[in-house]
Amino acid sequence: MKISVITVSFNSAKTIRQTIESVLTQDYPDLEYIVIDGASKDGTVDILKSFGDKIKFISEPDKGIYDALNKGVKMATGDVIGTIGGDDFYPNNQVISHIAKAFEDNKTDAVYGDKQYVNLGDDQTIVRYWRSGEYVRENWLKGWMPPHLSFYLKKSAFEKYGYYITDFTCSGDYELMLRMLYKNNLSASYLPEVVMTMRNGGTSTASWKHRYRANMEDRRAWAINNLKPHWYTLWMKPIAKIGQLFMKS
Repeated sequence: MKISVITVSFNSAKTIRQTIESVLTQDYPDLEYIVIDGASKDGTVDILKSFGDKIKFISEPDKGIYDALNKGVKMATGDVIGTIGGDDFYPNNQVISHIAKAFEDNKTDAVYGDKQYVNLGDDQTIVRYWRSGEYVRENWLKGWMPPHLSFYLKKSAFEKYGYYITDFTCSGDYELMLRMLYKNNLSASYLPEVVMTMRNGGTSTASWKHRYRANMEDRRAWAINNLKPHWYTLWMKPIAKIGQLFMKS
């Protein structure tokens, strides 16, 4: 099983070397790494070039993060596709091999795990822990979702059910996972371990204003898929994240 990992970057020179190295040091042999850069001007491209043919990358303007992700998915030649942000890194070098084993053992369309958050400048102190839990389809109605950066999906699912919708600004990942797992009832299995370390300050967590926009886009995600959430579903989604601040790994 070949696994493709995609990073979307823009002016990520301060952190992307650690991201790349955390991918390239994975112990899984059949791994493809793709970086889609949005025409960075801060030295990111020089860093990408320094890795030679160990990574595939393009650097050009895009129409946003989901347009860039679609470029990566279409470039990917793997059976399974996952993502890692340009500010983020794998917690150990066995993540991808564990993901692959979960696919092989469970014969599912998707695999997801847990995610932990650290602050910029402090990679050692965990400030938030997202324990995803076993997959129960009905939990989508309770505001549940898997963390996108711990979510791995067969490429055939993209080809059958579509790619990221590019006019979302921060909830395109939620819409895609909702469409794949809830609307089309694809199978998913939970890998009960941390598969991603993320630095605080991502696009969808940057401010309350962003959180409001995300909530509006979450509602649109259900509507465009002709799905009807409970009245409380999309209120529970951000509320559920509060507990992550007190959860320990």
